[in-house]
Amino acid sequence: MATITAALVKELRDKTSAGMMDCKKALMETDGNIEDAADWLRKKGIAKASKKSGRIATEGLIGLGQSGTTSALVEVNSETDFVALNEEFQAMVREISTLAVSTSGDVAALSATNMETGKDVATSITDLIAKIGENMNLRRTEALSVNSGVVAGYLHNGVAERLGKIGVLVALQSDGDAEALNELGRKLAMHVAATSPLSLSVEDMEPAVVQKERDVLSEQARASGKPENIIEKMVDGRMQKFFKESVLLNQMFVMDPDRSIEQVIADEAKSMGTAIEMTGFVRMQLGEGIEKKSEDFAAEVAATLGDA
Repeated sequence: MATITAALVKELRDKTSAGMMDCKKALMETDGNIEDAADWLRKKGIAKASKKSGRIATEGLIGLGQSGTTSALVEVNSETDFVALNEEFQAMVREISTLAVSTSGDVAALSATNMETGKDVATSITDLIAKIGENMNLRRTEALSVNSGVVAGYLHNGVAERLGKIGVLVALQSDGDAEALNELGRKLAMHVAATSPLSLSVEDMEPAVVQKERDVLSEQARASGKPENIIEKMVDGRMQKFFKESVLLNQMFVMDPDRSIEQVIADEAKSMGTAIEMTGFVRMQLGEGIEKKSEDFAAEVAATLGDA
């Protein structure tokens, strides 16, 4: 049995781009022979999957998982939208979103959670990369829970059951009828999908965001040449408009523009004869914040064929 040194593992890693542990296992399986180990990795699909892992993945799906009074969203990315239509990919995202309900928004914990096959999520994604030939990754997950009430979920641009391009969760704490709360929550979630609020309340908004907006409005107001005391009043008025547009509870309900979200919830609570408190929301849009590379199509095809 050959001695598997760190240098040998590094040499195989440099040759195949596979992970350190995969390289070590391959060398152990092939008695330290580099070429045989590289072949072993290719046969397992590991080298191919690792090679594709550097590609930017901006497409994919948002998955929704729900159980009891907890709901979760996951974003699993792929390189192209074609993969989002693949039934095997869809089934994987759907199962991952179900598992996400119990991992409290922790990506690392979710990646290490076993799927029905007995393999963990991270390994399952790697296996599918090797099979389909595109890079994929579990980018993020978020979850909301309530002690009593519902966490309603909504998926915009749905492509299959519990899968879409924009996902929203709305948490409503209440002792009211669950069916009525879910109906209200779904309507509010649709509103969130359409308006992309920055925070639930004014108090919840990031101080840095508030300060940045105030600074911009102050500079705009000073350009008018008015006195500082007038400028301060102008900025205060414009900040109120900003909060009305950006804070969920202050926004006017898209389905009834005469009422704010806060008023809609209050009216529903009165109708149900019980208190309703919105304790949080999550809006997750596929690919947001990922810088997309613009590349020559012919070069991309050539590179893909070269990787096959």
